[in-house]
Amino acid sequence: MVFSSILFLFRFFPIAMLVYYIAPRRYKNLVLLVESLVFYSWGEVRYFPIMIASILVDFIASNGIERHRQSKGACRAFLTLSVVFNLGMLGFFKYTNFLLLNLGAVTGLSFPALSLTLPLGISFYTFQTMSYTIDVYRGKVPAEKNIVDFGAFVVLFPQLIAGPIVRYTDVNRELKSRVITLDGVQEGIDIFIRGLGRKVLIANNIGALWTEVSAMNFEVISTPLAWLGILAYTFQIYFDFSGYSQMAIGLGRMLGFRFPRNFDDPYIAKSVTEFWRRWHMTLGSWFREYLYIPLGGNRCSFPRQVFNLFVVWAATGLWHGAAWTFVLWGAWFFLLLAGEKLLWGRGLARLPRVFRHGYTLLAVMISWVLFRSPSAAYAGAYFQAMLGLGGRVLGFSDSSSSSAKKGESVADTIAVASAYADIIAMRPPAGKGLAAKQAARGGDRPRRPGPNLVPQAGGAGPAGPVLPQAGHGQLQPVHLLPILRGRWA
Repeated sequence: MVFSSILFLFRFFPIAMLVYYIAPRRYKNLVLLVESLVFYSWGEVRYFPIMIASILVDFIASNGIERHRQSKGACRAFLTLSVVFNLGMLGFFKYTNFLLLNLGAVTGLSFPALSLTLPLGISFYTFQTMSYTIDVYRGKVPAEKNIVDFGAFVVLFPQLIAGPIVRYTDVNRELKSRVITLDGVQEGIDIFIRGLGRKVLIANNIGALWTEVSAMNFEVISTPLAWLGILAYTFQIYFDFSGYSQMAIGLGRMLGFRFPRNFDDPYIAKSVTEFWRRWHMTLGSWFREYLYIPLGGNRCSFPRQVFNLFVVWAATGLWHGAAWTFVLWGAWFFLLLAGEKLLWGRGLARLPRVFRHGYTLLAVMISWVLFRSPSAAYAGAYFQAMLGLGGRVLGFSDSSSSSAKKGESVADTIAVASAYADIIAMRPPAGKGLAAKQAARGGDRPRRPGPNLVPQAGGAGPAGPVLPQAGHGQLQPVHLLPILRGRWA
């Protein structure tokens, strides 16, 4: 059940809020716990026992630490219980098949894949509960004695599925006493609507561009179109993720909580280091607080600092997904951050702002190719298309030499740029350029089948999935398909 679905907006949300508001103050956490468990179980009811086990294990571990403060051995044992349970559960569901696949590749043996479905939000709530137990162990917060209050913290539905990662120190006071005001509810609604607009009106429409481009044959895709595709995904992932975080923050505000900010205009950053201070801020804060600093952080030798950064970014990449492309994505940012920290950071700071901004955006766009690719082969093919090594540079093949074809290809490139400008302005294309030329020619030429890099669900052909038309007055991605397809040489 996602926040932008009809089921949530017009059924769960109004009923849950009505029951929550009319409930007496002392029962609000109980109501919130029940509603959050219903929200979680709606999509993954078979994993309901795992959520209950997560609540019980960390509740027992934290209170065990609190009761045995005088015994360091007992405290460490309870902390180990929490860490092993959370990481073990995350590792089993998320990485078992990944490990079996790679073990088979190394040994030459065949290991059957397990039929596992990743529980909703497991990457988020395992980190959330683990940080709570660590904070209790460090003495930063007292252990929660009320299991209802603790359960409400763990499964708080606004941030359960996709963050932000809310630590116990962020909301422990509000769990006990929070004030719900009309102004606060109005502020929460405003934040939620803005996040919903980012997700539905912007991310979904721009994402249609990336869906179409990523389904094409990269051997004949033009270089401008390849860059247009990853630029579209660059905007899609930001507006989708930040929009969902905004909706979560808005829902939390309506419930009387103040969740931490998760995005701070990351694409205006002038270095990769600054970008990661602005992107998914709660995740970056978690890794800094619970992994980077315990490893030694900056308070160690040069080789050790490099090792610390490597460990953090290897873990960050694997946290996002069980695939080598995520490992490469983490390694890419490790190289950039280590380079800025130890090599070229001072020189970068002396460059004009426009160059620093361009360098950061280029580095981030390259990273999104790795992040979004289902395999290293897919990423390599897309990079080739971006560099013009796939056979088409400005929309014409290497064998094309006539000036007429080159002129048409330049016009095609201009049409693509115009289409993207229409998306930014949130208006339908004017129907000029390539689309008009194709209409005059009697339609598109037959498309060549694309490589089997992305399996097409639902029996979709080489052209990719059929895109639904948007409602009246909204951007209609289907109007852009003739422009996106281009003209095969």
